[in-house]
Amino acid sequence: QVQLVESGGGSVQPGGSLRLSCAAFGYAYSTNCVAWFRQPPGKEREGVAQIKEGGGSVYYADSVKGRFTISRDSAKNTVYLQMNSLKPEDTAMYYCAATPFSCPAVPSVTQFTYWGQGTQVTVSS
Repeated sequence: QVQLVESGGGSVQPGGSLRLSCAAFGYAYSTNCVAWFRQPPGKEREGVAQIKEGGGSVYYADSVKGRFTISRDSAKNTVYLQMNSLKPEDTAMYYCAATPFSCPAVPSVTQFTYWGQGTQVTVSS
């Protein structure tokens, strides 16, 4: 079993930055692929970014390309999501998720086994 714990959310003005962290506790092999999802109020959960163990298979949704950067520190069992130039439409609950299998071409909810509890990101002036 793996427990994922997100942190780093908060409130920020448009144009600001936040860095989310996802710490994994448990068997390291269970987090071969880690993704960040987000779910705005009243909308479906969508994949934002993903990364494979070792740093490959990086994916970004078109809506965040050039603004968000995903990275992982294997020694700390932690995956980060650096979010710059934040927009009001980035407001959502952000979740990290993991699977022991290979990263999919596009992350979807059904392809990830382990989930964190979420951290709220609010972008507002």
